[in-house]
Amino acid sequence: MSFATPLFLWFFMPVVLAAVLVAPRNRRNAVVAVASLLFYASGAGGTTILLLICMVANYFAGRRLEPDAPGDRRLVLVGTICLNLGVLLVWKYAGFATEQLHNIASVIGADLPVVHLALPIGISFYTFHHISYVVDVYRGERPALRDPVSFVTYIAMFPQLVAGPIVRFREIADQLPQPRMHRWDDIAAGFPRFALGLCKKVIIADSLAPLVDACFATPSDQMTTGIAWLGAIGYTLQLYFDFSGYSDMAIGLGRMLGFRLPENFARPYSSVTITEFWRRWHMSLSRWFRDYVYIPLGGNRTGVLRTYRNLGIVFVLTGFWHGANWTFLVWGLFHGALLVLERRFGWDSAPAGRPARIGRRALTMLLVVIGWVFFRAPDLGTAFTIIGHLVAPDFGAFTDAVSAAATNQRIVLLLVALVIVVMPSHPVTGPYLESSRDKIAVAARVSLMTVGVAYAAILVASGTFSPFLYYQF
Repeated sequence: MSFATPLFLWFFMPVVLAAVLVAPRNRRNAVVAVASLLFYASGAGGTTILLLICMVANYFAGRRLEPDAPGDRRLVLVGTICLNLGVLLVWKYAGFATEQLHNIASVIGADLPVVHLALPIGISFYTFHHISYVVDVYRGERPALRDPVSFVTYIAMFPQLVAGPIVRFREIADQLPQPRMHRWDDIAAGFPRFALGLCKKVIIADSLAPLVDACFATPSDQMTTGIAWLGAIGYTLQLYFDFSGYSDMAIGLGRMLGFRLPENFARPYSSVTITEFWRRWHMSLSRWFRDYVYIPLGGNRTGVLRTYRNLGIVFVLTGFWHGANWTFLVWGLFHGALLVLERRFGWDSAPAGRPARIGRRALTMLLVVIGWVFFRAPDLGTAFTIIGHLVAPDFGAFTDAVSAAATNQRIVLLLVALVIVVMPSHPVTGPYLESSRDKIAVAARVSLMTVGVAYAAILVASGTFSPFLYYQF
């Protein structure tokens, strides 16, 4: 079930919010937990059992990981992390690994089978939530949850279960056991944020999707510079408005349920360095890798070469976390190499002068766009074909498919989206819209909750929406 479907918007969300409003304060977590499992099961089907098994294992492991727990806590931690990663590796990467072995074996005339497993939705996200839980409990940063309902609420909370934000346990632990009040205040604050995300997703991202798909589906012998740039820029905008739109909807839904979820985007395309970009793009993922991989490896405290090694490891993992494909590995290596270069030559700080900042922002945006080509392309051959046409002029005509997809409406929306992302870096729209009381913010909230939501609802009802891009991860 997607947030941008009639079933969710006009049935599931209103029913759940009404149930939370009327439920006693000490039963609201139970409402959220049950609703979340139903939400997940509606899309995951039989793989819901895998989520339940993982939750049971991690819940009981947490009880054995508190500082005063008897036994070898470190052994329990290692075993639990291996269990979580093992589930992720098998279900997400077994097909990719066996396909590579099959290709290698075919060279010598052998025939090894390829494993095909259905990817459980959200597995990358709930695996990271489980690891965060057991590590934070082991470190003594928060006590283990005694109440199973609170644990299920943390892991399976439907706003963030399928595509984040990735909520570290210590960020939400204090919110879970407490009875929550001011329900109408939360709904009044959360709904405009949800409406912003719905408009980003349905009005902009979904409108750009057919244009982007047509460009990336262009055969290599028909690819031109115009198609390559249109596809690359279009996907850069589509991905941002789709994923940041989902994050806004998740944060808004969490707020309406009484939870404060962490921010995930802070106008990333306004960055003037790749280092800054990763402080603004998918921030919850960056924080997770920082706290549970980069710092435990030594961070930047173990010398220059080891710092570069640690960055490389993090971005190899970041790439493969997104998907079992060589394109994601190359995308991760690309960004990891850029971060190392910025550190090596002192380019990780913003320049002082305005012209220099504008130039660095343009360069950063160009590098990000090139990186997204690897992220979107189905294979490395397609990615290099598109990048080759980005840098080598070939001013041929659009193909019929691209011409048909490049309607006036989509081109206008692409230009509008481009204007939005090149605006100044502050304020960040989501938090500003949610908390500011100035006249511009009030007018924006009213517009979103009337004209914006009405138009988005018409598009949803007409069936023009598509699944969120990060559902595949």
